[in-house]
Amino acid sequence: MAARIYLDHAATTPTTAAARAGVERGFALWANPSSPHREGRAARAALEEARAAIGAAHGWVGEVLLTSGASESLAIALGRTTVSRRLITAVEHDAVMRAGAEASAVIPVGADGIVDRDALQAALAGAEPTLVCVQWANSETGVRQPIAEIAAIVHSAGGWLLVDAAQMPASVALADHADLVALSAHKRGGPPGVGALLVRDLAMLSPSGGQERGYRPGTENLPGVLGYAAALAEEEPQHAALRAHLDDAIRRSGGEIVADASPRHSAIASYRLPGVAAAVQLIRLDAAGFSVSAGSACSSGSMKPSHVLAAMGWDEAAGREVIRVSFGRDTDAADVDAFIAAWRAMARATRRFAA
Repeated sequence: MAARIYLDHAATTPTTAAARAGVERGFALWANPSSPHREGRAARAALEEARAAIGAAHGWVGEVLLTSGASESLAIALGRTTVSRRLITAVEHDAVMRAGAEASAVIPVGADGIVDRDALQAALAGAEPTLVCVQWANSETGVRQPIAEIAAIVHSAGGWLLVDAAQMPASVALADHADLVALSAHKRGGPPGVGALLVRDLAMLSPSGGQERGYRPGTENLPGVLGYAAALAEEEPQHAALRAHLDDAIRRSGGEIVADASPRHSAIASYRLPGVAAAVQLIRLDAAGFSVSAGSACSSGSMKPSHVLAAMGWDEAAGREVIRVSFGRDTDAADVDAFIAAWRAMARATRRFAA
């Protein structure tokens, strides 16, 4: 097999050339940014320049705390926000659960994957100030939440909105709606192991640690941060037409599109091939030269039942027949057409569907 086609960008996207150059610059500025000498001051200046660039790329006017990625950003926000009550949605990323939010009240979603705004409003009515955590674009299905509407409900109740925007492009107007935002570099062509937490007001958080304004321990990852800032400066690709083409081909070939009628991320989609386990599909497609996954970005290798699909009303057996396809910066029409041909061949091999 001469080449492979990578369609698992929701899990991680290859670093761009600009990001790699940024990382190299960071290694050249090898000193500890907290050191008072000339080398340390040069490293600090580069770090703060990158911090400002990350904030500016998202139109953010508040604070930017540099972290190891969206998971840590979520953990900081959920663990150290000064309000005591938490609400999350039923389709949040596993990182939210790992951050200890499993004890929070959970807001249901409909069969379309969209948050039940009436249930949210009822959960907030008459309650103490609450932090509400919502994933803007679901990393498994691509379903996009109506963040502006959700923000209006949360803010009218005196609450704060934490948005997991790891999968969203920087062009989205985060500052218009969110109070805290979790971001990840490696979903955007940056290096792994770096991200950011955007904070409207640091008074929202209890400090802990000696770095990042006192809100994080440890030495800053200067190479990673410089690579992240460099990646954000590059133009974002648009994939709506490619995904629509793939949706149509899957639909006509006997497959099922998860949340077909819902507003979805242009580069993320999940598909069901009835009667064929996702594990079988992944093995067949991998052998044919295609890298895809099943489940969320952090659980795509586990093949465990999807809590996202369960929350949308899918039974476990059907949920185990769903794979995720996600496009990246370099994905083109030829890649998608090749995948369609492989998917149809796989469907024919099951003797369940016509080509």
